Amino acid sequence: MNAGIDEVLALVRTDLQAFAGYSSARSAAVQGDVWLNANESAWANPADAEGRSRRYPEPQPQALRDGLASLYGVQPQQVLVGRGSDEAIDLLVRALCVPGRDGVLVTPPVFGMYAVCARLQGAPLIEVPLVDAADGLHADLDAVIESARARNAKLVFLCAPSNPAGSDIALTDIERVAEALRGRALVVVDEAYVEYAQRPSATSLLATHANVAVLRTLSKAHALAAARIGTLIAAAELIAVLRRCQAPYPVPTPCAELAVQALQPGALARTRERVATVITERERLRTALQGLPGVRQVHASAGNYLLVRFADAQGAFDALLAAGVVVRDQRAAPQLDDALRISIGSPEENDRVLAALSARRAVA
Repeated sequence: MNAGIDEVLALVRTDLQAFAGYSSARSAAVQGDVWLNANESAWANPADAEGRSRRYPEPQPQALRDGLASLYGVQPQQVLVGRGSDEAIDLLVRALCVPGRDGVLVTPPVFGMYAVCARLQGAPLIEVPLVDAADGLHADLDAVIESARARNAKLVFLCAPSNPAGSDIALTDIERVAEALRGRALVVVDEAYVEYAQRPSATSLLATHANVAVLRTLSKAHALAAARIGTLIAAAELIAVLRRCQAPYPVPTPCAELAVQALQPGALARTRERVATVITERERLRTALQGLPGVRQVHASAGNYLLVRFADAQGAFDALLAAGVVVRDQRAAPQLDDALRISIGSPEENDRVLAALSARRAVA
């Protein structure tokens, strides 16, 4: 192993570095035609006509791992598949952070699961708020580096594009953070929305920066939110450690099979078309919203959503809800006491958003 890999493995809790984990029945490399090693039923459930759910699934379905590796341009051994990105976040915090000692750095307002997982592990939460500039909310990466060093951060989560702010982080800046924190922290780049950002993935940094890990998901651009297919991409040696810490059978067989079909060329081509539609609609909706009275600011976004500030956010929320449109109320988040997050829907759904807010203006 090279020095970079050694440094990253040293970030793992010392009591887990040689942890063997649970050896499930499906992890044994054995073959046969009568399977009596996992205490499964000999018969399919009457509701399961094809009998696909009688057996436990592969812990890491190979066809899915291979498909995800191909999609993301990495090697299969660099891929950990889990129950959405949430499981990967939780695994990272539990495997790397000693409770009460090793910190988790986040950049609020941001996706809440980083803080939830830190709290559950008893890991100190280090907050470096986004900077509210004229062109939107942006990560203060100099402050991130300084705080991570000063407060013993073991994990640094960079949400790029940021949810809900919509701002992105350039790969050169991610690289700068990783280099500054080499040997100190794992820099985890959450790219749940990167398909809408139209930039290369931070996976391109893995070959030169072993302390970078990347989160990806099939929930957003690939429209498989209910299947719960999340991916952590990192150095193969770190993935091997995390696999030993992961609960067995994380991906149900029907979900894995659906995801494999979604990674076929025809499905991927349709997904790219829909991503392009979302990007076009995002800019159309942004321009139209900026022209409405009562809208203070529409933040530029690299995701499939817009963060919108209103003079009367409650009134806007109520008007949308009365029209059957549900958006995300962000007013409880720091710096966002006047903001709603609006996901980009179909052109027809976006028209309903504009109609509801325009009608409110006419009544007012």
